[in-house]
Amino acid sequence: MVQIGKYNRLTISKERSVGYFFDGGEAGDILMPKRHQPEQCAVGDTLDVFVFLDAEERLTATVRKPYAQVDEVAWLRVVDTHAIGAFMDWGLTKDLLVPYREQAEPMSVGEFYLVHIHLDAGRIVGSSQLDKYLKPAAPRDYKPGQKVRLLLADDPEDMTLGVRGVVNHRHWGMLYLNEIFEELHPGQRLEAYVKKVREDGRLDLSLRKPGYHADQTEALAERILKSLRSQGGQLALGDKSPPEAIHEAFGVSKKAFKQAVGQLYKARLISVAPEQLKLNHSRRPKA
Repeated sequence: MVQIGKYNRLTISKERSVGYFFDGGEAGDILMPKRHQPEQCAVGDTLDVFVFLDAEERLTATVRKPYAQVDEVAWLRVVDTHAIGAFMDWGLTKDLLVPYREQAEPMSVGEFYLVHIHLDAGRIVGSSQLDKYLKPAAPRDYKPGQKVRLLLADDPEDMTLGVRGVVNHRHWGMLYLNEIFEELHPGQRLEAYVKKVREDGRLDLSLRKPGYHADQTEALAERILKSLRSQGGQLALGDKSPPEAIHEAFGVSKKAFKQAVGQLYKARLISVAPEQLKLNHSRRPKA
């Protein structure tokens, strides 16, 4: 059975001037136009092709790879808006429609949005109303430490507690800001690890592999953050502080201290003055 909006393994049954046709079984012949063909193929070849509806609503096959398929979530850019909705570039010649009723907020040309792709009355459409399509996870679905695919939804700069992401195209997950030591941005794809399934069906995640022990720099960065939080967000140490003061406070060398501070600064968790560190309160997790 041919699945619209997904990859299908089909066999070329005949060649015509417009291109090759696949045997689609009950779906009938499926055209692969010349512009959608690989460099070499022939009648009798079996190919993995993506099946979609062309502008005239005919089943069409292509070896081109869209950014996502039906039942998946992708970070897509709006290329046009129309009375019926917004059109997104999803890697194929025919753009993906996101009807107005499926927009979480009005979409603007040139902007990127997380979009769930699905079938609506046999047509491939998108939706930015992710809560309609992402389901709560159950404890039996994931084990602590299980590796998952994560597509980030939020900009860490705009968050106070953590960064949401879509897990395996099916569930919401969360990375907490106090555990992030690298630059992240919405639309970024990552591997993450399950810490636990929460009661609300969302997943608490970590970027660290379970059983992984943070290296000395990360461990020191954690200690500096804790010290900042316990002292009202300020610490009377900085790049120009004497090595003795740094060693007295943390028992490490000035070089090690600067490496940990640099990691926190790169993650935009702190601001740095010559003899002072300040916690960036816009990024500070709520108690």
